[in-house]
Amino acid sequence: MSNRSFPRLDEMREAQTALDTPLFSGLPGDITASFEFFPPKSEKMEAQLWASVQELAPLNPSFVSVTYGAGGSTRERTHNTVARIIREAGLPAAAHLTCVDASKAEIQEVAEQYWEAGVRHIVALRGDAGEPGAPFVPHPDGYKSAADLVAGLKNIADFEISVAAYPETHPDADCPQSDLDNLKRKLDAGATRAISQFFFSADTFFRFRDDAAAAGIAQPILPGILPVTNVAQARKFAGACGAKIPDWMDGLFEGLDERPASRQLVAATVAAELCRRLYAGGVRDFHFYTLNRADLAYAICHMLGMRPQASNAGDAA
Repeated sequence: MSNRSFPRLDEMREAQTALDTPLFSGLPGDITASFEFFPPKSEKMEAQLWASVQELAPLNPSFVSVTYGAGGSTRERTHNTVARIIREAGLPAAAHLTCVDASKAEIQEVAEQYWEAGVRHIVALRGDAGEPGAPFVPHPDGYKSAADLVAGLKNIADFEISVAAYPETHPDADCPQSDLDNLKRKLDAGATRAISQFFFSADTFFRFRDDAAAAGIAQPILPGILPVTNVAQARKFAGACGAKIPDWMDGLFEGLDERPASRQLVAATVAAELCRRLYAGGVRDFHFYTLNRADLAYAICHMLGMRPQASNAGDAA
């Protein structure tokens, strides 16, 4: 028999796809989710943020986090946002804190203010200098690394602390191993978990998880999920953190610049498939970079089987 009569490998794979069980069928909803927001800069943005908090609150997130920037006004917005989430939504809220442009005394003051506002969880980061590619220069009287910051915070109060992980290696790292060594230092200093920078291939996360385990890291690493609706914006984010945007993603979003609803559908589909692959690899805890929008994160959690819990649905109303 001629070899021509047999289907090619790619044809067999496509045929199997037609027969596979639907990706999202029968999922029991045995996941937890956390959500990241950034502090609003205007009344309109604050209204959008609060609407997102209200929409996601019924999912009973394990925590929500609010990003942080150096400087008084941004710092104050972070504090106010976190305090309001705790006070009015009744959700466990984590405040980001960085080493940038701050002495140890200033960081202690901020941390104590967080504690007084009911914050018990901090996302501790070294922070970036500001300009892409610019080297990080620590404050003369400040912490020199995220590991030092973690140790300092643990001396201030019994905070739960999360730190950042980089599946595709931090741009400042000499190599993947030195980046892993730095992650281990942060966790050994007292951090509870790591939250990964976003990525777009499940294999990337699984390899990183295996490498972390081989390096002696036992703490959980939450995958950071960024639903992408704007590829150009995502490329800007990726350039700052070492993540790679796959070429096929450009093709998916091509021609949708003036079709926001279609962009949303494509974004949710891509991110949900990634989460489903992670789920198949044993992941049950997800962290979503919401960009202060709830709809995509909510839809993905729903597809993964998560449903609102009535006891929390009214807390943020």
